[in-house]
Amino acid sequence: MTSERKFIVPIGPQHPALKEPGHFEFTVDGEIVTDASVRLGYVHRGIEKGAEERSWIQDLYLFERVCGICSHVHATAFALGVERLAGVEAPPRAQAIRSLVAEMERIHSHMLWLGVAAHEGGFDTLFMYSWRDREIVMDLLEALTGNRVNYSANVLGGVKCDITDTLRDQILRGMDQLEERIQHYLNVVTTDRTFLARTEGVGRMTREQADLFGAVGPTARASGVPRDVRVDAPYAFYPTVPVQLITDERGDLLARFVVRIKELFEAVRLIREILAHLPEGELTVRMPRRIPAGEVISRVEAPRGELFYFIKSNGGEKPERVKVRTPSLCNWGSVMQVAVGHKLADMPMILAGIDPCFSCNDRMIQLKRKDSRQWMTWEDLRQYGIEYYKKVL
Repeated sequence: MTSERKFIVPIGPQHPALKEPGHFEFTVDGEIVTDASVRLGYVHRGIEKGAEERSWIQDLYLFERVCGICSHVHATAFALGVERLAGVEAPPRAQAIRSLVAEMERIHSHMLWLGVAAHEGGFDTLFMYSWRDREIVMDLLEALTGNRVNYSANVLGGVKCDITDTLRDQILRGMDQLEERIQHYLNVVTTDRTFLARTEGVGRMTREQADLFGAVGPTARASGVPRDVRVDAPYAFYPTVPVQLITDERGDLLARFVVRIKELFEAVRLIREILAHLPEGELTVRMPRRIPAGEVISRVEAPRGELFYFIKSNGGEKPERVKVRTPSLCNWGSVMQVAVGHKLADMPMILAGIDPCFSCNDRMIQLKRKDSRQWMTWEDLRQYGIEYYKKVL
């Protein structure tokens, strides 16, 4: 209780609703939320600073580890940007495989989210079914790349994995299985009365609010915002297989479920199209070791929305600066505004509704001290961490 007689409910940083650490404070009047705030930064790893001390090739794998769920799209954004700086274009077959893996990753990410969001609503049967079926695409990603999490499909100048006839047939069979299950999920979330009671009209965000808050990805498209980098600025193989935009005008939690599930259908269609039009040819082209001086912006559509990379080269073997803006960071502002006026019990579902990723956000922190502002090198930051944990452990 504060001096102004407000009751604030602190949640986190460790809590059962989400599996990553984040601290929320909800000011409530009875059961109704009147204000909300979030504190991020608990899983800061210094990746952007670390990139300045590593080569362009090492950084490709470093940025793949910004997020364990959408690792491929981070590596793709970085590779596309560096290739543009170098004046190199990956071969058509490599661009097709990049888009193929990206759509398989989108299926894996959306199905993972579907399970988590259903769990937050107390619908654990849907959680278990969706995660069981997600194994289909996880197995296909492992068959294609050799990995289930950090696929490492990209190299600078192309890709390192190829599609054989056997693998193509295996992927097509997997898409047939998934398509049937996705239709089942769409029927469940749009007809189950218990589920509708937790989602219909909850967390509503208008199109104007989505634009004002800077929402991106399925969160924005569920409020009717027609925004998708694959449509607005096609890259990789998307100019050859255009994406059909999925939007919904309702703006509530139900719309966010419907948009993501319909995007699963679209991902299945795109995978079939890519395999049907897979070009012949090489997988890589030669990349220079030193990247010419210059700056570039690289944008791709991650499962959660627009992923933005700013890359600056001074002509050397390492980048001078890489700045990453992830979609979760854009969507946090919207969820904190939308939370006001809803019941405290709705908060887990509203938070899960944007498909937040904390490890995506937490790449930079500012140390607040009373009388000083200090800039740290990568080594300073590393040493600070070592000394800090000597004190607390």
